[in-house]
This record gives sequence, structure tokens and C-alpha cells, in this order.
Amino acid sequence: MKFPALLTFAALALAAPLLAEDAPRYETRADGDPNGIPKFYLGRQIARVMGHQAADWLERPEREEEERTDLMVEALKFREGEVVADIGSGSGYVARKISPKVGATGVIYGVDIQPEMIDLLARRMAMFRITNVKPVLGTTTDPKLPPASIDTMIMVDVYHEFDQPFEMIESMVKALKPGGRIVFVEFRGEDPKVPIKLVHKMTEAQVRKEMTAHPLEFVENIGVLPIQHLLIFRKTAAKSATTGDCCKTPTSRAALLTKKPAQ
Repeated sequence: MKFPALLTFAALALAAPLLAEDAPRYETRADGDPNGIPKFYLGRQIARVMGHQAADWLERPEREEEERTDLMVEALKFREGEVVADIGSGSGYVARKISPKVGATGVIYGVDIQPEMIDLLARRMAMFRITNVKPVLGTTTDPKLPPASIDTMIMVDVYHEFDQPFEMIESMVKALKPGGRIVFVEFRGEDPKVPIKLVHKMTEAQVRKEMTAHPLEFVENIGVLPIQHLLIFRKTAAKSATTGDCCKTPTSRAALLTKKPAQ
């Protein structure tokens, strides 16, 4: 009789997905770059977090000339009333640039995991008399934002430092509205002439590889910045056979900015 063999095969087939799920998501290695931590995600070494002690670097006078954040903000076409989350907001340099674009009816959540950065953000927004930036203390796995509430999430030179990138992006996606955007601004890892330490740079291919685990659709890499990628992903709407049109969550206004017309 062949039943035992068939049962063994069936058991192995059922166990395979479980074994895949149990496989470690991260790898620990001691042979990495000293500027990173000994933790790897999908082949990429995770960089060390820049501490609040180095916050002055975020406000360096030459930053605008080097990174052209003015071009970044214009390319992203923020709208009046938009709800934005600046993840890894730090001193609020980027939030400050976005603030006039979303206006008094919009809001920018400045999320950081360091209480010292949150205090600095609050002080600097008060100094500039900016009232539409709200500091939020998050964690390494959760930005602490309401579900389906954000039109656009932006990370400027931040994602490569997440020590739990899968879990953090998973939480961020939950906080996005359907059709909402996640924006990655990362120094170009493909270009050896970009004067940044290797673990603090990322290639487009690596970012796209890491986002395949999430309900995100790659939209485009806007090539306007001198030394950084400007990568746009959009949250794909979950499909439900039991949910009618009357019950759908309103689509993010950011979806209108990133959706390409049908050919």
C-alpha cells in the first residue's frame, strides 16, 4: 500500500509554509561595516542610528545646496489639507519645508523614537511659529499613528537606520489611507561618487526588494535630486468580497498625485 508515503508527502507539503514562516527574518553577522550594526535584512547591513547629539548636522547650512530639498518638496506636489507623517523627523528640517504646502488645514506628524529629538522638534517649531507640525514619539516598530489616517509618509535619509525595518513598514502601511504614499529619500548606493558612508546609502533595487513583503506598489523614482533617490510607493487597496462601495475608506488624495493614467 502507498498510503504511508502519500501521507508523508502531504505532511511535508503542509509543513513547508510553516517552516518558511519560522525562518529568521534577520541575520546576525560579525563581518560587517563598523558604521552599521551586526544585523542584516535581505542582504543589507542596517546602519547605526544617528543620535540626537548630532542633530546640528540636520540643520547644517550647506544641506539645501547638497540635497536640494526644495526640489524634493516641489516634486512631491503636497496639497492644502494633506495629512503627512515625517518619519524620523529629527529637528524638523523636512517638516518645516512641507508645512506651507499643506497649509493651516493640513497636518504633519513629526515622528521620532528619541525623546530628545521630539523636544528639539517642538522647540524649533515654536521658534518658527509653525503650528501644523505635531511631534509624535514612536518606537522602532510603530510610528504610533491612527489607522488609515495618513496621505503621505516620508523618510529622508532614515529608512536604512531602522533596526526592525519589516515591522516598522508594516505598522506604517496600516497607518496609511488606501492609495496613500510612502516616500523614501535615500543617498544613491549605486553611485560611488556620493560622499556618504556605504551603510548609509541604498540602491533602488534594494528598497524595492524590501518593499515586496508589503502591500505596496512601486510608482516611480523621481530623478530630480543631485545625490539621492526619491522613491514613491503607493498602498494597494485591500479587496473584500463583502465590502460594498458605500463602506470603503476614502482614498488618499495622494493617490491622485501618484496614479498614472491608463495607456
